[in-house]
Amino acid sequence: MFNFRKPKNELELILKQGKKNTPTIPDEMFTSCPGCSASILSEELIESLNVCLKCGHHFKISARQRLNALADAGSFDELFGDMESENLLGFPEYEKKLHNAKLATAENEAVICGTCEIGGNPTAVFIMEGDFMMGSMGTVVGEKITRLFEHALKMRLPVVGYTISGGARMQEGILSLMQMAKTSGAVMRHGTAGLLYIAVLTNPTTGGVTASFAMEGDMVIAEPGALICFAGPRVIAQTTRQKLPPGFQTAEFLLEKGFIDAIVPRKEHKNTIAKLLYMHRGASE
Repeated sequence: MFNFRKPKNELELILKQGKKNTPTIPDEMFTSCPGCSASILSEELIESLNVCLKCGHHFKISARQRLNALADAGSFDELFGDMESENLLGFPEYEKKLHNAKLATAENEAVICGTCEIGGNPTAVFIMEGDFMMGSMGTVVGEKITRLFEHALKMRLPVVGYTISGGARMQEGILSLMQMAKTSGAVMRHGTAGLLYIAVLTNPTTGGVTASFAMEGDMVIAEPGALICFAGPRVIAQTTRQKLPPGFQTAEFLLEKGFIDAIVPRKEHKNTIAKLLYMHRGASE
């Protein structure tokens, strides 16, 4: 009988005609949260620093976005920004991967280094870019971080470092692994001089980065839910043939076992880090 009577309202007409006349909402306007399945307006997500307002899930965020949220406005001075990786070992298609990574991120490498003020506290800072070859550490990443610690030592500055990485860069072989020792040496010299290093671990921080400068901070904090490990949980489970504890290698698990000092939500990073820097500066003056 539906086909022989006048539709009562516009909605009924739409149902009768099918979806062809139904207004559509562009997919890019909303983002689905993997934590709670909520649909979040993209504009709201950007304003919240890519954190779900309902469940607190931390989406990935670019290095430049982190930098803008952390540094006082207009205070950042980039260092070593022109350094770029080369295919030192002749690894097949490495040049192409580097080229694609530069196009995807608009960065020359997987880490940004420089100096800035955080809550009025002069600081040296490095922030890794996860979308540049998974934030992998090659010779240039290691060299930039080492130079930053040396610069901070010379200028008597604390260092704040954000890590996100899949580990050492396989395309550079043993040369990438050598960066673990080189960066660790720079961290040690900086710390021996009585200077503060705050490491902020984000999702994921793995491999050679975890086994070197990521876990060597005087204060080690992490974002909620971050994966922090050397080898991934699947690799460990397959190797040991044992069932791993729930939440194994998450920031919460590591905090419980004493491997990190605190878990700090992203929107609280600047205030928390600024307070730590201020307290250390007051103690050293």
